[in-house]
Amino acid sequence: MSARLRPFEADRLRTSPFTYAEVGATLAMPTSALPEGYHHLHESYAIGRGRPAYDDAVERLLAWGVQRGAGLRVTASSDRVEVGAVAVVRIGFGRLAVKAPVRVVGVIDESTRGGFAYGTLPGHPERGEELFLVELTDDGTVTLSIIAFSRAGSWLSHCVGPVGRLVQRRVTRRYGRALRR
Repeated sequence: MSARLRPFEADRLRTSPFTYAEVGATLAMPTSALPEGYHHLHESYAIGRGRPAYDDAVERLLAWGVQRGAGLRVTASSDRVEVGAVAVVRIGFGRLAVKAPVRVVGVIDESTRGGFAYGTLPGHPERGEELFLVELTDDGTVTLSIIAFSRAGSWLSHCVGPVGRLVQRRVTRRYGRALRR
């Protein structure tokens, strides 16, 4: 069981507007390009082999496991990712923790592809979207791909620019290790 958002906080986030216009753009990958005017990220990691590894990875992913496995704290409206679910993802400790409110914009549930994308809400230090996708390839390799587009969403994130990108890359590598079996 995971930490749950209070009902009034979940309702507030569900009705908050996204902080960017291109909602759902990561879900169109790889058939279309990510939106211009953003920093793009596309990383893939081999995390296992075979159907059991794939099924396990998707199950953990859809329980916010990639974020928690990367050392982030997640307080969500539901224990399982679903379209419209909201969460506050935190990195850091105490007063220094950065809070990042997000809402799930889509879930992928196919025989060899599973995952979800979420978008940023007011209060998130960035503006944009991130997709977490587990795939089972024809040769049995299980991969986790993280695809994102983002740009500064506050004066503080704009000021820390390169440091923010460094943190994003570090967290993305941790995501890659989070589902590895």
